[in-house]
Amino acid sequence: MVLDRVDSTNAEAARRAAGGTSPLWIMAQEQTGGRGRRGRPWSSPRGNFHATLLLHPAGTPDLVALRSFVAALALRDACVALTGLPQAFTLKWPNDLLLNGGKLAGILLEGAGQGSGLSHLAIGFGVNLIAAPDPELVEPGALRPASLLAETGIRVVPDRFLAALAPAYARRESTFCAQGFAPLRQDWLAHAARLGQPVVARTGASVREGIFETIDATGALVLRTPAARLAIPAADVFF
Repeated sequence: MVLDRVDSTNAEAARRAAGGTSPLWIMAQEQTGGRGRRGRPWSSPRGNFHATLLLHPAGTPDLVALRSFVAALALRDACVALTGLPQAFTLKWPNDLLLNGGKLAGILLEGAGQGSGLSHLAIGFGVNLIAAPDPELVEPGALRPASLLAETGIRVVPDRFLAALAPAYARRESTFCAQGFAPLRQDWLAHAARLGQPVVARTGASVREGIFETIDATGALVLRTPAARLAIPAADVFF
């Protein structure tokens, strides 16, 4: 489904969630209220990619949340397929794709509960295909924004990007359903940014610094600090 203009593709997915059980891609040429993690605004001009995959997955919320890694790997797969530049793309925990060290794309998972499971899951993708936000508008310490066009000289239209992303996600989802998180965890770690290097993890008022050692079987960030080895399920990570 392709829309010309919408507040947010994740919001549109929530409105359509009760209408069926089959996976549904929703892409918009422009978003007027795009958002990232913690409600931060997401710049959504025409020419960039804004889309959501609506799913009705089985399983507990913690299992469903691992699709953040499924989505990140699929996003990288699509970018590599379209550019032929595998070394340029790395994954930043928990849900960003980097290009030459700058933030190219983000992923936002949102769901609605029903008993011990979820009635639906919306996986939102935002990719700076032709334009990146002004670096002065990002929060202090955040990575510089990057666009595919500026970094590589390759122009990809949103329709073509979706044509690469949708099958890439389907392949990764098939692996996840058949084999669980373990093989995806290994693939994610193989492309992780700053693995084995110092990072800062901020959770509310808490700030933890340590060596990014791995992610565990639940997807939590594992930091090695002078005092302890910490597993952090949710945080904003700064380099």
